[in-house]
Amino acid sequence: MAASAGSAGLGSAGAVHGCSPSGFAFDSGLEIKTRSVEQTLLPLVSQITTLINHKDNTKKSDKTLQAIQRVGQAVNLAVGRFVKVGEAIANENRDLKEEINIACVEAKQAGETIAALTDLTSSNHPEPGGQITIFTDKAGVIKAARLLLSSVTKVLLLADRVVIKQIITSRNKVLATMERLEKVNSFQEFVQMFSQFGNEMVEFAHLTGDRQNDLKDEKKKAKMAAARAVLEKCTMMLLTASKTCLRHPNCESAHKNKEGVFNRMKVALDKVIEIVTDCKPNGETDPSSVSVFTGIKEFKLNIEALQENLYFQSKENLSATLEVILERTEDFTDSPYTSHEHRERILELSAQARTELQQLISVWIQAQSKKTKSIAEELELSTLKISHSLNELKKELHSTATQLAADLLKYHADHVVLKALRLTGIEGNLDALAEYACKLSEQKEQLVETCRLLRHVSGTEPLEITCIHAEETFQVTGQQILSAAETLTLHPSSKIAKENLDVFCEAWESQISDMSTLLREITDVFEGRRGEKYGYLSLPKTMKNNANLKSLKTDKPDSEEQARVARLGLKLGLLSSDADCELEKWADRENDIVRHGRNMSRMAYSLYLFTRGEGPLKTSQDLIHQLEVFATEGLKFTSSIQAFSKQLKDDDKLTLLLEINKLIPLCQQLQTIIKTSLQNKVLPKVDKCITKTRSMMALLVQLLSLCYKLMKKLQTENVRWGSVTSKDIVDGKP
Repeated sequence: MAASAGSAGLGSAGAVHGCSPSGFAFDSGLEIKTRSVEQTLLPLVSQITTLINHKDNTKKSDKTLQAIQRVGQAVNLAVGRFVKVGEAIANENRDLKEEINIACVEAKQAGETIAALTDLTSSNHPEPGGQITIFTDKAGVIKAARLLLSSVTKVLLLADRVVIKQIITSRNKVLATMERLEKVNSFQEFVQMFSQFGNEMVEFAHLTGDRQNDLKDEKKKAKMAAARAVLEKCTMMLLTASKTCLRHPNCESAHKNKEGVFNRMKVALDKVIEIVTDCKPNGETDPSSVSVFTGIKEFKLNIEALQENLYFQSKENLSATLEVILERTEDFTDSPYTSHEHRERILELSAQARTELQQLISVWIQAQSKKTKSIAEELELSTLKISHSLNELKKELHSTATQLAADLLKYHADHVVLKALRLTGIEGNLDALAEYACKLSEQKEQLVETCRLLRHVSGTEPLEITCIHAEETFQVTGQQILSAAETLTLHPSSKIAKENLDVFCEAWESQISDMSTLLREITDVFEGRRGEKYGYLSLPKTMKNNANLKSLKTDKPDSEEQARVARLGLKLGLLSSDADCELEKWADRENDIVRHGRNMSRMAYSLYLFTRGEGPLKTSQDLIHQLEVFATEGLKFTSSIQAFSKQLKDDDKLTLLLEINKLIPLCQQLQTIIKTSLQNKVLPKVDKCITKTRSMMALLVQLLSLCYKLMKKLQTENVRWGSVTSKDIVDGKP
């Protein structure tokens, strides 16, 4: 049960309502913001609409009467089950108990009323004409239906407040532990605190991951994804940056590096709370933030509306709107990275759009004074001309941004500057550090500028948000790499300073990889190849108080080893969440790839719970058995993909098989580790097993994503040629 209270309802338009010739209409006055609430209400709306819309003919067959009675009984039973869940939630949440219970009572009464009005088998009234029924009291059943839907919606939205409260509570725990982590001054205290922090972060990641996938608003979903990505990547940065500070307490660059990580995580935590509580920060709707593509889309809608209503806009508004759009194109023409040819073409198309708007305005003014067929045709022609110019401008801007991004990604693919900074640090060469710091700063500015241009041509709000996230990441990570490199250069023999620099360099490389994916998605949208995305549902979860790492009694691990297992568990938990996101894209949940992938994800989550001292795995023997099953499931997963690959063209088949060939040896290696005795040294064995499991899960996520894309591509090709149905592809039939 999840959603947020606000100002609308349900269905595609966001309002819970039903309409019929009988006059039934419902609007809860509450905004439904999550898919889980929609999908809970839709069957109920459907059943009630069936009752309301029955034909009022005088002759009713026994079959019709029985059908109506079954629907009424089904509604009442469903409401009864629903009320029990609502009451259980109320008992667990004292602050909402009274509100939920009142709504539950209303729902129960309404359900019983509907059941009574559809009960046509009373022995006292063998004929429906002798009793008050749905046929004689249509107004009564409509009133009961409205009360039922209204009260059920209230319960759902109140339950959703439980989810929001869980997220806020989880965030507060993370923030409190972070503040304590900032102040620790001993390694032992830090390791113990970080273990707790890791547990709390995984809990927060799962709560927010569920929420992200349940949100209906794609823009909010993208913002949540960006904030969660920051938290996920910064968790490891926080570890190494803090350890470096503890090792080198008087190093200014180390403190600067650590401070940057903590600040970024705090901002991301605040962003998550803004999203779940629907708080809008200042400046979010600033018109200056509108991208060129969004501006062009809105402008074209306005000029097309003129043909329906000549007084829809004023000429001053249209001219001002176009000028705002063309002003945005200056981000392209003023950029030092835009080629001379692209710049000239953008300026030419901008001037052409201005000229054609003046022509449109001239024809429009004539049309207002004399409404003739020829003027209407001329207005339509002028509208088409300026639309064409703006489409050409879009193509040019898209080409400019994507070519620049592709060239930049290719040029920096080998990460020469990062390698040089690492080497410079190890050598302790301060002069070389200054040289390569300038080069990285230049690369950072190029990437930031490119992200800014890509945002203008991204085509959707979620992709715009991803571009903004990429821009911010390059800006912040670039500075953090330089402070980490300076620390290593000042302490060239420090292993932890080297590890810290490596972590930040890996984050940079990861963002470069993400930018490559972003570029493909922007091109897909521009060329009309955007695929459907599916989310999964979030329900209130019982919060756990025990967040301690399970102590493995077979040996006596030190706190460093415990922290390592906790960190591995954290990564495994996050990968399990990522795998769930990929699995939810698939329409056919019984497909072999999906089934085995889902089993692996569930087992990985159990392993993560084990590192927290929670879940179904209680002993080291339970763990070993689970790992054996996990490795076997991994091999079954690869077999399913191999079967699927037989349907693909050679290039796609080769790409897929290369990825499969990375997973098979990992499964076999895990099986070998499980069988190896380490003479009661359980923790090192757990460490190795979870490390291998984490690698397998990372590949699982990649393979699920790749298979889904190839499946969609195959569906498109087969539908085009009419050779195989979509269902055949999903079912894995050749």
